[in-house]
Amino acid sequence: MNLRRSESDEPEVNLTPLIDVVFILLIFFMVSTTFQKESRINIELPEASADAVDEKNDVLELVIDSEGRYFIEQQQVVNTELDTLKKAIRKFLGERTSIPVVIRADRRTPYEAVVRAMDATAQLGLVQMSLATSQPENAQE
Repeated sequence: MNLRRSESDEPEVNLTPLIDVVFILLIFFMVSTTFQKESRINIELPEASADAVDEKNDVLELVIDSEGRYFIEQQQVVNTELDTLKKAIRKFLGERTSIPVVIRADRRTPYEAVVRAMDATAQLGLVQMSLATSQPENAQE
């Protein structure tokens, strides 16, 4: 009777199940991942220290004061609701479909008011948008 262990009985590690599990996890994460578009609105933020740009005559100038009230052509919008702001912009546009928008906001304006103005103009299809700034008094020339 031979009770000795044979030298050829070395344990083998089978990698096939491990590769299968990793592959299934990879597929799961690829399928369940959502890809979101971070921003729908393309805006131009002018540098505060840059030279002044010539203003165009056919521009929607949307002014927002420090309390978040909106003004179009020196006329105050009735309230700060999104639908009301969109109606006021449509009234200003008339038959025009695409004009540049300049948003002039006070430095103490709530961020929400500026975002609401950008959202309203984007929903109406106005994508040429810029935020107005003023040059600092001690700017180097």
